[in-house]
Amino acid sequence: MSIHEECGVFGAISKQDTDIAGIVYYGLYTLQHRGQESCGIVVNDDGVFTSHKDLGLVGEVFGNGVLSSLPKGKIAVGHVRYGTTGGNNRNNCQPIEVNHQKGRMAIAHNGNLSNAAELRNSLEINGAIFHTTSDTETIAYIVTKERLTCGSIEEAVSRAMNSLEGAYSLILMSPQKLILARDPYGFRPLCFGKTEDDIYVAASESAALTAVGAEFIRDVEPGEIIVFDGKSVISKTEHCRTKPKKLCAFEYIYFARPDSVIDGLPVHSARFRAGEILAKKHPVGADIVIGVPDSGVDAALGYSKASGIPYSVGLIKNKYIGRTFISPGQSARIDQVKIKLSVIKENIKGKKVILVDDSIVRGTTSGRIVKLLKDAGAKEIHMRISSPPFLHPCYYGTDIDSEENLIACNHSAEEIAEIIGADTLGYLPAESLKDMLKNNFYCSACFDGNYPTAIPSDTRKDRFEQKLSQKRGIKND
Repeated sequence: MSIHEECGVFGAISKQDTDIAGIVYYGLYTLQHRGQESCGIVVNDDGVFTSHKDLGLVGEVFGNGVLSSLPKGKIAVGHVRYGTTGGNNRNNCQPIEVNHQKGRMAIAHNGNLSNAAELRNSLEINGAIFHTTSDTETIAYIVTKERLTCGSIEEAVSRAMNSLEGAYSLILMSPQKLILARDPYGFRPLCFGKTEDDIYVAASESAALTAVGAEFIRDVEPGEIIVFDGKSVISKTEHCRTKPKKLCAFEYIYFARPDSVIDGLPVHSARFRAGEILAKKHPVGADIVIGVPDSGVDAALGYSKASGIPYSVGLIKNKYIGRTFISPGQSARIDQVKIKLSVIKENIKGKKVILVDDSIVRGTTSGRIVKLLKDAGAKEIHMRISSPPFLHPCYYGTDIDSEENLIACNHSAEEIAEIIGADTLGYLPAESLKDMLKNNFYCSACFDGNYPTAIPSDTRKDRFEQKLSQKRGIKND
């Protein structure tokens, strides 16, 4: 089973022509951790859309003069992808572009619709022809359909939201406007700010705003639609407070950069607090505390402070290797762990080590890291995990769509410790998430099974791919 994270979106709008693609490029570069499968930018030059999308990292896709070849413009939208529905092919690269009777539209989406298969089936029965296997195209179809019978793109988005269920943080671009929309639960983050040059920018994380010199203004509220037309900023709130707020807890645990602030809570602070909680819930005598870079380091610092056990650097990460959590296959994952992390032996040898990481999914990567440390001479390894155990699928953008390969579904903490070679293992208790996040407004369904929406009838990750394969096998009469 392959487990992925979701995507990153970025958009910008200026009052005058500028190197808008360059701004989006650096925003996407900052969001690269959210998706390493593909990326794309669409530039709006007085209603003429020019795009470039391809498989690969931002620096690769827009290297060799590609970025400089994009025209100047007033509006642009970009996307980095690691798809949770649909395969890894160029057709699924975003932003998705649409030509319709009333103009053009480009859309970038972070999240996953829980009713995507149902909506797509209904559209196909009524004659829609799909070119991708991503549920983002379903959103584009519904918005376009509504746009043909209403007076503005923002009204079309509002109408479309009546049909969409699940997670979606959207950035849409029309010939004249940049539109932001966040689902009523607020599963995925979305925020916006403004540069000194009066360019409004929007992004999945606040760190991307900072990277392009923009001052953070605020998060988009769950259910809110924000309209930028180059002259004003309009907020539409008819979908706000129609559902309970359920921001994905794993945004704080793993997905987001530690220098981001999501819905008013600094990611670093949440992870640090998780480490403090772990020290209280799972104390153990040891010589040093180390963290697995990058997302385990903040929690390790919190564990060290609360326990009084010194923090030390034990693992060094090769910054040019992608995150193993989103590797495409098991053999690739093992190979990447071998070259991704190296041990500082003088800090480890002969020591009793508390090893802090953000999660255990299958146990393969954790076992390899424990072995690296023991091979370096660690006397004991006590593993502490800054999240609860994964026990259930996620339908909102974290690609956990099966329980069969989740190690915690089949083994106790003691058994997992033995499997991965650790002396002890302790997870963050699920009931402690509210202390970590300082609120109760989060989704923890992958840990406790309490889903905010109905469980989809078709939960296969590749449901659209299989459907296309079946269609290709049918011969015409």
